[in-house]
Amino acid sequence: MISRRALISRRALILGGAAAGAAALAAPSALGEGLPEAVDTLPPDAPQRHLSLVAAETEVPLLGAGKPATSRFCAYNTTPFLTLRAPQGTRLMVDFENRLPDPTTVHWHGIRGPYIFDGVAPITQPTVPPGGRFAYNVPLPDPGFYFFHPHCDETGQVGRGLVGLLFVEDPADRKLGFDLEHIIAVKDWRLDEAGRFLTMFTDEGASTAGSFGTVRAVNGSPIPPRVEAPAYGDVRVRTIVADATRVIDFGCDVDEAAVIACDGQATRPFLLNDAPDNVWRMGPAMRVDVHVRMPGPGQEVKIYDYRTAEPYLLTTLVAVDKGRKKTAFKPKALPVPKELPLPDIAGASHLDFLVQTSAGATAIAPPLPPDDPLAKALIESRCVGDKTFWAINRTSWGAGADLRLPPPLNVLKAGQSYVLSITNVTKHVHPMHLHGHVFKVLSSSKKKTLPQFLADTVIVEPNETVDIAFKAASGNWVFHCHILEHMDSGLMGWFRVA
Repeated sequence: MISRRALISRRALILGGAAAGAAALAAPSALGEGLPEAVDTLPPDAPQRHLSLVAAETEVPLLGAGKPATSRFCAYNTTPFLTLRAPQGTRLMVDFENRLPDPTTVHWHGIRGPYIFDGVAPITQPTVPPGGRFAYNVPLPDPGFYFFHPHCDETGQVGRGLVGLLFVEDPADRKLGFDLEHIIAVKDWRLDEAGRFLTMFTDEGASTAGSFGTVRAVNGSPIPPRVEAPAYGDVRVRTIVADATRVIDFGCDVDEAAVIACDGQATRPFLLNDAPDNVWRMGPAMRVDVHVRMPGPGQEVKIYDYRTAEPYLLTTLVAVDKGRKKTAFKPKALPVPKELPLPDIAGASHLDFLVQTSAGATAIAPPLPPDDPLAKALIESRCVGDKTFWAINRTSWGAGADLRLPPPLNVLKAGQSYVLSITNVTKHVHPMHLHGHVFKVLSSSKKKTLPQFLADTVIVEPNETVDIAFKAASGNWVFHCHILEHMDSGLMGWFRVA
């Protein structure tokens, strides 16, 4: 049994076994000829680190001390919220083994790497069966806060805990002088009173806002953390919504708090009080780094989710006297990596996408040529839900009995910049995620004070249009809602970039 203390550790696992050498980009299981080129994002001689990663079930006391433990919890390397750290410019050579009773894959969320290691069956790899293995080549070209999770039965496996955190570190960050880094992983649990998992996918949830957890939790525990920090010191709070469903309004009860990174990407610092509604709205998969200035000795900073009727406490930071004097608050600006392929807005092509409801599986996009390797590809039935409720431009991902891979939403040109206008014509929020790219959020039809920032996932509210821009990278890349029941019931499409 794993203790509650082990649910998330401040001491992250440092990947070991660095070695230099060329890394092959050949897919372990070829999908066929005629597919887009898999482009590496690091030089062949980038330093390598080798990692054994095992997905398996374990038992965890999710309800807290003295309560029944939860079996069939899913974790990597038997560690809930396994946390990895590696330097920017490192290549992870990952030997993945599936010890779950069901097929799975690993998706490296937010990482710009070759699409053949993106973890999406069937367009980048086959699923990894129980007892199977897969070798992932994961370059880490950009510093920031990322994570990894399955992309098959994502609602069920993530719902039962299969999420790992990945911090790619820029040595220049150390010069910023933060006194403390605190991680907040927001993830609820769907449990009955005996600690057993409830059904993760429900028709009612999938067709509306999602099936919410019955137990709210932070870092795996129903008891929010209390963390000590130096009075008048600087804390870097790094928050992820690892939940399958929940949308939060992240905020603090102090004025001296500033957003410095979104989805791991550095942004020009801005005060939380200057964000729309004085909070940072985050959906599943979204991350934020916030610089918090601590108050005087004995005082506390409370960090909340303000989206609920009664604000839900995420963390309490307690100011401890270390003999410091109060100084003026100046948010720390993270260095912006020069390697990011930023879009050319002026020369970009414009594409419009509607996020909409669907009465059943549809595919309006033009079909692939008959000789295309993916023209007759089928989706693994255990990777999707039972019914179709959603679509993008009237095209739905396979679900239920219709397991045909839909045609791509568009065929894009590698190196070309694109502006996507995403319009949500449904009654529910959709955090939309684009694989393999960092995009710039340009504007919102509703949030006029929204700053421009870089991200890989963006909230699109009902009756809102959000414009994003990116430079297309070669490969097959999915685009989907990260409320996982929405994705598993049709709200996913893909782009071919060649």
